[in-house]
Amino acid sequence: MVKEDKSTWKANYFIKIIQLLNEYPKCFIVNADNVGSRQMQTIRMSLRGYAVVLMGKNTMMRKAIRGHLEHNAALERLLPHIKNNVGFVFTKNDLADIRDRLLNNKVKAPARAGAVAPCDVLIPAQNTALGPEKTSFFQALSIPTKISRGTIEILNDVRLIKEADKVGASEATLLNMLNISPFSYGLVIEQVYDSGTVFAPGVLDITDDDIRKKFMAGVTNVASLSLAIGYPTLASIPHLLVNGFKNLVAISLETDIEFEEAREIKELLSDPEKMAAALAASAVSTAAAAPAAASAAEEKKEEKVESEEESDEDMGLGLFD
Repeated sequence: MVKEDKSTWKANYFIKIIQLLNEYPKCFIVNADNVGSRQMQTIRMSLRGYAVVLMGKNTMMRKAIRGHLEHNAALERLLPHIKNNVGFVFTKNDLADIRDRLLNNKVKAPARAGAVAPCDVLIPAQNTALGPEKTSFFQALSIPTKISRGTIEILNDVRLIKEADKVGASEATLLNMLNISPFSYGLVIEQVYDSGTVFAPGVLDITDDDIRKKFMAGVTNVASLSLAIGYPTLASIPHLLVNGFKNLVAISLETDIEFEEAREIKELLSDPEKMAAALAASAVSTAAAAPAAASAAEEKKEEKVESEEESDEDMGLGLFD
């Protein structure tokens, strides 16, 4: 097989990236630090049929995108994020699903001196099975130990490395001696592109309930501000109507003026026994709701226990068999 020359390879790369930008409306900008060729091959295989991974030099990516801006000006939003060791993952599928597939393809790796820790490293209290001659490693890192049956035992859990700190030579050596691989590496999503919009990957974790809560909180704030300054809005109109109704009822109670909605309230206030009965009925209904819910939960729990017991009997097994 004849190997392509450099100019042909570049031309084919430009054609490929432009085809992908035209075909796929969504993509991830991913960082590939500490990802080996074998792991990259595994990632490509796991995404086959769902997404396409494209790596390359930043200068070539920028050049290809700039040359395609006349056809899709929104791609310019990608340019500021093409830096360091990054690539693209193009897809037409659900972004959250592809994100989960990328996260599932992380590989554990040992700590290396000089590397930046992507997470905290905690060494649990344990018997290390190391001989007393290794005590100096633990003393240098201020890890409390004791000699137990001829081996070193770590007395307390120790946070050896903090996130974003550089791994020292002593920490890396100790973790390797303990056979601890504290880090996991894979393609890290830095930005998300979706139909002309670039946003952080954390946006994919926002649910419909989160949006609904934020919206209702905003409506509450608008209603509060509107009521405070006396400026009616759609958010404050229900409150204004309720407050107006309360005022009308108050006027009706103080005068002989009556209307249908206030008549029932007047009857309750004029008859203390009826008022007490209504309050008692309301309290009873509220109190009865809680035991009913608790009873339903207890019945569900009992049904689950019974089903587990029946499954044990069906298998012919007893508790003490």
